[in-house]
Amino acid sequence: MSSLSLFKVGAVRNIQQLELKPHPRLNLIYGVNGSGKTSILEAAHLLGSGRSFRTSKTGSLISDDSPELSIFAETKEGRRIGLLKSRRQKPLLKLDLESQKNWDSVARILPVQILDSGSFLLLEGGPKSRRRFLDWGVFHVEHAFLNHWRTTRKCIANRNLLLKAPRLDEQQLQAWDRELCDASAEVDLARKRYFEEFLPTFGEVYGSIAENNAIDALSLQYSRGWDEDSELNTVLTECRRQDLKYGATQNGPHRADVLVKVGKSPAIDVLSRGQQKVLVSALKIAQGSLYSKAIQDKCIYLVDDLPAELDQENRAKILQKLLDLDAQLFVTCVELDSVKSCLQNPSEMTTFHVERGTITA
Repeated sequence: MSSLSLFKVGAVRNIQQLELKPHPRLNLIYGVNGSGKTSILEAAHLLGSGRSFRTSKTGSLISDDSPELSIFAETKEGRRIGLLKSRRQKPLLKLDLESQKNWDSVARILPVQILDSGSFLLLEGGPKSRRRFLDWGVFHVEHAFLNHWRTTRKCIANRNLLLKAPRLDEQQLQAWDRELCDASAEVDLARKRYFEEFLPTFGEVYGSIAENNAIDALSLQYSRGWDEDSELNTVLTECRRQDLKYGATQNGPHRADVLVKVGKSPAIDVLSRGQQKVLVSALKIAQGSLYSKAIQDKCIYLVDDLPAELDQENRAKILQKLLDLDAQLFVTCVELDSVKSCLQNPSEMTTFHVERGTITA
């Protein structure tokens, strides 16, 4: 099972030096706002995925008085992962003392799911957030997916350069189109397979925690990014004039989306804030459940400010669903009792009080 037995953070925001020996199930991290609770989760997310869930600028995570940040973790299985990141240099990532060129291997060993205020982007944000959510799952269950996905990115980037050129090179464009269409077909097929498996799992999770009227009206639909009844090469040819006008490819897997609706309206326009949090929580929990079935492993959940937007009943339901996954959880809150009061067995956990970036008794 993917879980951390040791976690060290240095010079991440207001955390100078911090060491945790986490519980294999539930870890409650509490303290006043600004104490460094979220920074602990942010460090874990950065180590497992190569990016922060709060900012696109990794350098901004480094403490003001330090030249670099450091994060180290040891898993229950004895795998060791370390990261050094300075302000101007590329990150130095190591897995079992071996340098890594990218996060592929680490992401598979340390699969992290974040549930925070940014998760609302699954409903209120653009397609990119929902694509990223979908592709996290596909990446972990379809190992060939990543190479096909990278090929589509390369093809679209080169195609866009040609579209912006003063004079179109028709021969080169056709070559990139052929490669793009082949890779896009594989990306689309992998996404469809995953989505078809995801839907019933999500239905079970959402059905157990949401109100009945919300369950009946909710629908999720995968949109691949181009007309469902046409081949991509046909669409690219027919939309050539539009692509040239904008200097960018308007159709393809980079335009895929997951449509989340209540009745005929986007869910964001119908559901209350609390209902939205129940929904995005169900999406994240279902993804972890499907991951566990497919990989025979568990992902690590980072839950920032669980009580926010939720009443006591929904808070208890979501926390219990997370515990039912038998995954390692890191849950932050301001008041410890706001989460402890939702637990059926409060003894199976470790608590950490954070004050000014330091763990206190």
